[in-house]
Amino acid sequence: PLPTYDEVLVCTPDTEEEEVELIVRRALSSDSQNQKIYCLLGAEKLVYKVSKQLESHFFRLLQSSTVPEYRFIIFCNAKAHNSYVITAFDTYKVTIPCYSKTEIQAYLNTHLKVPCGTAPVAQAFEEPYQQNVKFVFSNQAGMGR
Repeated sequence: PLPTYDEVLVCTPDTEEEEVELIVRRALSSDSQNQKIYCLLGAEKLVYKVSKQLESHFFRLLQSSTVPEYRFIIFCNAKAHNSYVITAFDTYKVTIPCYSKTEIQAYLNTHLKVPCGTAPVAQAFEEPYQQNVKFVFSNQAGMGR
């Protein structure tokens, strides 16, 4: 299933320490055995102080956690070499292979189908397959497009 609001934190330079601590606590708590995958997106954008706190909270909670298998992913831009997060979690680094646009579309077409008998918003799109997710881009943000 797609992640829910409590599983993803999209990081910006304004992301606060409390927000980061909360998602780390969720990922490493005993309740995390419910198969959720917790994610930090754009973690390289965190300011230094929040990045240090992320590292501190993660390793402190990891030592005191009774959860043997947690699901916590930190997504960073590989070109952000000056990010403290990238340095702090370097030993856990996994490079994701690059896929072509066609391969990504084929994967999404296979895995993001709308169940039969539902009337989702996806019906607004005139395509032979109905998907749960559509991305709509606009050159003018906030113009209702």
